Order: sequence, then C-alpha cells, then structure tokens
Amino acid sequence: MTGTIAALEYHLAYYRRLWRSSALSSFAQPAMFLVAMGITVGGYVDARPSGLGAPYLDWIGPGLLASTALQVAMNDASWPVFSMFHWIRSYHAMRATPLTAGDIVRGHLLYVCLRVGLATAAFLLVLLPFGALHSWWAPAAFGPAILTGLAFAAPTFALAAKVPSDGYFAVLFRLVVVPMSLFAGVFFPVEGLPPVVRGLAYVSPLWHGVELCRAATLGTAPAWGVWPHVAVLLAFVGAGYLLAVRGFARRLED
Repeated sequence: MTGTIAALEYHLAYYRRLWRSSALSSFAQPAMFLVAMGITVGGYVDARPSGLGAPYLDWIGPGLLASTALQVAMNDASWPVFSMFHWIRSYHAMRATPLTAGDIVRGHLLYVCLRVGLATAAFLLVLLPFGALHSWWAPAAFGPAILTGLAFAAPTFALAAKVPSDGYFAVLFRLVVVPMSLFAGVFFPVEGLPPVVRGLAYVSPLWHGVELCRAATLGTAPAWGVWPHVAVLLAFVGAGYLLAVRGFARRLED
C-alpha cells in the first residue's frame, strides 16, 4: 500500500502544477453541452411525445456525465501512459525504486479516479442550477462515474504498455470511443437501435454507467437493476487491471 501511495504522490505533484488549466473547462464544457443539447435540441424533443419519462435536458444530463467520465479517463490513460514508457520514461524511474509494477499501476489508476471524481463533481454542480437533479441519490452518481472511467482506463493502460506507437490511440478513439459515445444511450435510448447494434451497446461499459448515473439523478430504477450494471463495470475494471499489471511488468523488464 505504501508503494501505491508513493506512486500516487508523483501524479498529485504533477497535477498540482496543472489543475488551474483544467478548472474552468470542467465547468464550462458541461454547461455548453447542456445548453447545446439539453435546451436547444431538447426544445424540439420535448415538443412532441418522446417516451423518455423526463424532459430531454434532465434525461441527457446524466448520460453526458458518464460520457465525460469516459473522456477524462481515456485522456489520462492513453497518451500520458504511453509517454511515461517511451518519452519521459517516468515509469522506468519508478521501477528503479522498490515500487512494483502493481504499485505503479494502482497509483496511476487512483489518480485517474481523482480526475474523474473532480470532473463528476463539477458536472453535478452544473446540473444543479439547470434543475436536472431530481433525487437525493444524485451524489451516488460518483460511484458509477468513477467505475465507468476505470472500466476504460484500466484496459487502456494495458494497451499503452504494449503498443509500439501512439498512433494506435487515434484508432481507438475513432473506432471505439466516439461510436460508443454516440450509441450507448447517452443521446437517445438504445432500444430503438437495430438488434446487433443494441447488443453492442449492452456490452459496452458506457451504457451501464449511463444507466446507473441516470437512475441516480432521476431517482428511478435502472434497466436490469443496479447490481448487474455494477458487475459488468467491475468485470471490465478487474480484467483491465490484471492485464495492465502484466503489461507494465513485461514492459519494465525490457
């Protein structure tokens, strides 16, 4: 545990010099998304029966929250991790100390949790004046948001430890992250999708995170109940973590 905290301290010291540059965008981006999609587009959606069970702004808000958790986690788990192997070699410096590969992975993943948690807090604060929080369970959205971030960050850590070029991340974002953000229930219910695409949405961690965040802010029961969604997210986190530790150990032994 001491090694994990030591690895986390490195990232905290680094973030202490950078947090100001991201503080404004943490509030501005959610507000712009909600105005553009929730109010502007939402005005057209709410003008006719939608079957969403809530105004479009209230319905899309938690979806955007989960999607933001995904984006924050992926931004910290892709190029930054690759750079610490290939460009600045910080991981190699850590491994030259008593820190193990597991310590390094856990410390960095805890930092990702912090980044996602801060982004989630900012998004919830932005949702509040929009009147999009309808339940005292809204703070519970922290849990699924962080799990959603980790469900993507941990496997991406493993990928970053293995790939020889950072060009793979551009492919990952274009072929996985962007389509998933569009078709995982963030902007419209997945029930209207063709069966094959709907099946892909069901196995994506983002859809499970969206369902849990939406249930928390609206105070409704999620599809499939709570625990199946949590189980899927934990499965991605666990598998990704094991692959990441294995990949880090192999890379740092080279």
